[in-house]
Amino acid sequence: MIARLEGLLVELAPTRVVIDVGGVGYEVAIPLSTFTELPDVGKTVALHVHTHVRESSIALYGFMTRAERAAFELLLNANRVGPKLAQTIVSGIAPAELLAAIRDSRASLLRAVPGIGAKMAERMIVDLGDRVDELAAVLVESGDVVDPSGAGASESEVYEHAQSALLNLGYPKAHAQQVLDAALQEVGEDASLEAVVRAALKGMAR
Repeated sequence: MIARLEGLLVELAPTRVVIDVGGVGYEVAIPLSTFTELPDVGKTVALHVHTHVRESSIALYGFMTRAERAAFELLLNANRVGPKLAQTIVSGIAPAELLAAIRDSRASLLRAVPGIGAKMAERMIVDLGDRVDELAAVLVESGDVVDPSGAGASESEVYEHAQSALLNLGYPKAHAQQVLDAALQEVGEDASLEAVVRAALKGMAR
């Protein structure tokens, strides 16, 4: 199993990257929280990796922090939650927020994610309630915290990347544009991509 990758970042998109390790290009799916922390193409990057094995394929999911990977792996223990949905959840909910939502039985936070209805959210809380200590231990031990304050992109670039990311996560285009407009007004023109997307995801739940 691949648990970590370090190499040259050769392709970068909101939900996937390609990392060249010794001349071999590894395609890795990523959440938005990791995307916002990545360096420019052509620079070295290191990701914590979850290797998802199926009968016919092997897929890699990469994360900037151990906490993100732990949250992703926790979610896979819930009924009907596969890696794609887990990736979407981690994109919109920080590990510490996920931990608190499960412990406090706050299904509303999970319902904000596309593909999760009221019954599924409640079921996830039941399925994961006995396993959250694993995530809590990683948060305490690693001290991994994603800083959403990184800047550098213009407002139009942030909007374009945020819209692309929401479309990749399954939101309808018209709805995504409407919520993104409101999110930008809420967080301000100088906000990072992650801050804009998180505000948009909260707007989706209203």
